[in-house]
Amino acid sequence: MAADPQAAKAQARAVTAPRAEAARQRDWLGMPRWAQGWLLPLAVLLVWEAAARAGLVSPAMLPAPSVIAASALRLLASGELGEHAWASFRRAAAGFLLGGATGLLFGLFTGLGRWAQRLLDPSLQMLRTVPLLAVIPLFILWFGVGEFSKGLLIALGAFFPVYFHTYLGVRSAEAKLYEVTRVLQFTRLQLVRGLILPAALPNILLGARLSAGVSWLMLSVAEMMGASEGIGYMIQDARVYAQTDLVFVGIVLFMLAGKLTDAGVRRLELRWLRWRRPFQDGKEKGL
Repeated sequence: MAADPQAAKAQARAVTAPRAEAARQRDWLGMPRWAQGWLLPLAVLLVWEAAARAGLVSPAMLPAPSVIAASALRLLASGELGEHAWASFRRAAAGFLLGGATGLLFGLFTGLGRWAQRLLDPSLQMLRTVPLLAVIPLFILWFGVGEFSKGLLIALGAFFPVYFHTYLGVRSAEAKLYEVTRVLQFTRLQLVRGLILPAALPNILLGARLSAGVSWLMLSVAEMMGASEGIGYMIQDARVYAQTDLVFVGIVLFMLAGKLTDAGVRRLELRWLRWRRPFQDGKEKGL
């Protein structure tokens, strides 16, 4: 008896699909995609290490990566690195949560209300253009250099990206969807939960990613202007004593913290935005 053509096709697809997926994940130099992004940093480190060992660069100005790694391990073994990292994480998380939550509320408020948009948005957009570094002297004069001023400075930096993108997401919801909610007689709460938040969520998460990066930036500034612990304080203290290797240790810590934070928000995007069509390497748009 002849085999069913449809069943044969289905069986062929079942066999070839995993191979095609594996090939797609290794579409360049035979390497997994997650590893391809590490090629350039590794190449830079290798050239840097070779130049340092050959004496082409000054050890005092640009120590070798191996020296920097040894210094990081020494600080980690003594517990000093963990203390500084925890202090910085605590400040950054508190400022990010405070500024992000406030930005989300203000973004929803001004996006949903016409009078709130007319009253608040012009002033907030004007304040958004003020360089954050310009307000540091005022913060020092008003609040000193304690933890409150540091947290407030980080929160201020985290506020505007979330506010702007939340406001933009609310305003960009399609008018047809609003008509549907009117026909279904949604309450205000149902409108926010069923339409506004899902429509604005991509913009909100984009604002959160930008806000997290700004939070680490403002943390470094805040800790350098006056602190007794933290990564920024460690960098400033190392600069005073010309310990360039420790300066690089602090820079690497900030890089890793920013990358991990961004990756965390990206994971939320993948989980909460499954309904969106994925954009993979620009193939869908012929890029």
